[in-house]
Amino acid sequence: MARIFRDIAIGILAIAVLAAVPHLTPSKAFQDFVIRCSSMALFATSLNLLVGYTGLSSFGHGLFFGLGTYSFALLMQRTGISLPMAFIATLLINAVTAVAVGAICIRLRLIYFAFVTLAMQMLMHSVIISWVGLTGGDQGLQGGIPRRVVAGIDLGDQYNLYIFAAVVLVIGLLIMRHIVNTSFGTSLRMIRDNEARASFLGIVVWRVKLTVFVLSAVFASVGGVVMSLFVSGAYPELINWPISGDAIFAIVMGGVGSFLGPTVGTMILLLLNDVVTRQTEYYGLALGIIILAFALGLRRGLLDFITERLGGRPAGGIS
Repeated sequence: MARIFRDIAIGILAIAVLAAVPHLTPSKAFQDFVIRCSSMALFATSLNLLVGYTGLSSFGHGLFFGLGTYSFALLMQRTGISLPMAFIATLLINAVTAVAVGAICIRLRLIYFAFVTLAMQMLMHSVIISWVGLTGGDQGLQGGIPRRVVAGIDLGDQYNLYIFAAVVLVIGLLIMRHIVNTSFGTSLRMIRDNEARASFLGIVVWRVKLTVFVLSAVFASVGGVVMSLFVSGAYPELINWPISGDAIFAIVMGGVGSFLGPTVGTMILLLLNDVVTRQTEYYGLALGIIILAFALGLRRGLLDFITERLGGRPAGGIS
C-alpha cells in the first residue's frame, strides 16, 4: 500500500512539473515532444509487459497501437458519439481483437510467437491500405478529429492536449505498475523464468498469457488514441511494422529490466529522431549504429546499466 501511495505522489508531482514547464519556457516543440513521448511510452511499456515480464517477444505489437489510432479516428469522424465514449469503444475494440489474435499466438513459442504477431500486424496493415472507402488507403484518415471538447476543455488546444497526454501517461504507467506488482505480475515472472514449473505450481499458463496479451493491447491502444488526437486522424505508418520496431528499440535502449526503462528509451529514441534527422538523411544507419553502441557497449538498457552500477537488482531482473 505504501508503494502505491508513493507512486501516486510521484505521478502527481510529475504532472505538476510538466504543467508548469510551458509557463516558464513556452516552447511548442517541447509540448509536441511530450505528447509524442506520452503516446509512444505507453506503447513501449505495454509491449514490455510481454517482453520483459512474460518472456513473449512480440514483433507485431504495433497492430494494437495502429488499430487504436484508426478505431478512435473512425469513431469520431463517422459517428456522433462523444470523445470519452469513443475512447472506451476503442479500448473494447482492441480488447476483442487481442482476444482473437492472442488465442492463436499464445500457444506458440519463441520465434514462432514473434513472427505470427508480425504477420497479424502486416495483415491488418494490408486491410487498412486496401479498404480505401473506410480508411482512406495510403492517404490515411484526414479531416481532423471533431468534438474535442471534454468537460469544457478543448483538446484542440495544444496546451490542453499536452496536459491530457501527460495525465494519461501517468495514469497508464501507474496502472501497469500496479499490475506487475500484484500476484498476477508474479505469475508473469514465473512463466518467464520457467513455464513448466509455473504450470506445475498450479498457474494456468495459457490463461495468464492471454490476459496479459489483452491488457498490453489495451494499453497500446491508449497510446494510439493520444497519437490520433495529436495527428488529427490516423495514417498507415502508425500501423505498419516499423512502428513495432520503434517500441522494441525503446525497450532495448531504456532497459527491459526496469519498469521505467521503456519510457526512458522512448525519450532517447525520439530525441535521436529529432536530432539525427536534422543532421543526415541516413537516419536508419545512424540509429542502427547507436543501438549497436548500446547493445555492445552497455550490454543492456540505460536504466538496467545504472541500476546494476548502483547495486540494485542484477541485470535481467525486473524492478
